[in-house]
This record gives sequence, C-alpha cells and structure tokens, in this order.
Amino acid sequence: MGRLALFVLTACLSVTAMAADIIKGERQETFGDVTVHYNTFNSTFLTPDIAKAAELIRSKNQGVINVSVIKDGKPLIAQVSGTIKDLTSKTVTLNFRQITEQGAVYYIAQYPVDQQETRTFEIKVQNGDKINTINFNQELFPGE
Repeated sequence: MGRLALFVLTACLSVTAMAADIIKGERQETFGDVTVHYNTFNSTFLTPDIAKAAELIRSKNQGVINVSVIKDGKPLIAQVSGTIKDLTSKTVTLNFRQITEQGAVYYIAQYPVDQQETRTFEIKVQNGDKINTINFNQELFPGE
C-alpha cells in the first residue's frame, strides 16, 4: 500500500490534466490551522496494481477525487463527504473511503465521467464539531 500513498500524494500535487478552467496553483484550502488538499483525475492515471490495491475501478469513464487533511504538518482524521453536480443540476453523491498508511491518511471517491463537461464539486470536511466546505468547478474529460 506504500506505492498507493506515493502515487496519491504525487497525483495530489501534480495532476491537472483534467482541468481546463483556471485553478489555483495548489489545490488546497486553509481553515484556521487545518489545511485540506484536494485533487481530481481520471482513474486511468492509476496503474492496474494501484487501482486494485485501492479498490478503485480503472476506466476511462471513472474519475477519482483525493482529499487529505493536514494539521501542524500531520495527517488529521476527518469525516469527508461531498457531491458533484453537472450543468443540469444532476447531483451524484461522492462516497469517500479512508485509506490509512504509515504517516498518511487519504480520502478517495470515484464518480462517473461520461462526457466532456464542467462539473461543480462540493466537499465537506468535518473535524470535531467544525464543518468546512470547499466548492470548485472542474472541466472533466473521459480518458482514452
């Protein structure tokens, strides 16, 4: 599973191939002393071994969103939930799963990418009684 952590971290920091709109250089939001890193990419960027280890479907029509929560430079356990909405307001619930490895905690979810379109993501991160929300738009493309 260590290879998965390395891949997910790399994806978090460098994969922007699915983004066509203007995005921040770093996909992160800071809420007080908590920083939430997030990224989304097509599941075909995963190697078959990594997809299998993470129990993800590797397909040109499946996207992955990865979220990590950091406090004082260390991973923070949180409750992560969210939705993805298309231009017609059709909403899909994101079912995040926690992946814990030595020194790392990630939350990943998959969603369908049937055609090129811009979607709105809403991610809620709860730690204790605090709920922080991240909203962003991303143009998505099915893989090849």
